Amino acid sequence: MIPSKTYTVDEAQKVLENYCAYQERCHKDVKSKLKEMKMIPEAIDNILVHLIEQKYLNEERFAKAFVRGKFRIKKWGKSRLVRELKFREISKYSIESGLSEINPEEYLEVLDELVKKRIAQVKEPDPYKKKRKVADYLLYRGWESHLIYEKLNAYL
Repeated sequence: MIPSKTYTVDEAQKVLENYCAYQERCHKDVKSKLKEMKMIPEAIDNILVHLIEQKYLNEERFAKAFVRGKFRIKKWGKSRLVRELKFREISKYSIESGLSEINPEEYLEVLDELVKKRIAQVKEPDPYKKKRKVADYLLYRGWESHLIYEKLNAYL
């Protein structure tokens, strides 16, 4: 068995500074990275405090970047975004701050685009089954059911 590398607090701090500088990270990611590095709880707390003080780690900034990226690239709805941020143990305030990054008009435009695209993709002659399949797809992606059915009723 290969012995795993051990890190001093300073070395671990440098590694984590680079880790956080590369892309936005949440506290949970950083803690698990430190645990992988076999750091003791006191060292983990000290390094976390250092990263927050030096602005390498910022929960609100992470939430905003996460929401912008997942909404624009993966076209996730607000329900999915909130669920994923809660899974990462992000505070309610930061989640709300992140969701404020979404322009309401753009949000509805993206949903409209997704509904049209999915209706065209689903090859189902029965209109009720087709509606169900499109709705399931959009619910999985985290879109609110009242918005989905509003759009579906307009198109089907």
